[in-house]
Amino acid sequence: MSDEYNKSMYLVVSQSGSIVSKILKVVTRAPYNHVSISLNKSLKPMYSFARVRPYNPVIGGYVAESANRGTLKRFPDTKVIVLEIRLTEHQFTVIKHKLRKMLKERKRYRYNYLGLFLAAINVPYKGHNRYYCSEFVKEVLVDNQVDGYTELDGIIKPIHFLGYPHAKVIYHGRLNDYTA
Repeated sequence: MSDEYNKSMYLVVSQSGSIVSKILKVVTRAPYNHVSISLNKSLKPMYSFARVRPYNPVIGGYVAESANRGTLKRFPDTKVIVLEIRLTEHQFTVIKHKLRKMLKERKRYRYNYLGLFLAAINVPYKGHNRYYCSEFVKEVLVDNQVDGYTELDGIIKPIHFLGYPHAKVIYHGRLNDYTA
């Protein structure tokens, strides 16, 4: 196992313009209210907890997102900030395995609606196999001891990922205008 940071993962912090994202924007007063993980600079796919069906904001779970399909396709003006985080080969391999395993077993996971609601009023709540987007990303980073993210405690919102020193902004703009 090498300690060399020769791999990257990408955090995509976004604001789609959906009704739910607009409500979250008002409640959180943050310009971005969703976060996804990708292991490819092309951002294909992005993994997160979000709506499972593009036209139904009520049914949420673990999803593989893309600008070309699903919810993000419905909102072509989705604004994003793409962050690059350097990983060791071992971290990258473990994270890749976790993301793919969760996708295969996605029916086991649910959206943490109660946790999201309570997070808005600064009350932490963690349900079994239930996540909201930033809670999921936080767990992936902390569990894999990614530099700068090992001390994340409490409630984390998508906008908080922008403030960590080991994340390099590589793009800021519309998701549909992003090129790897």
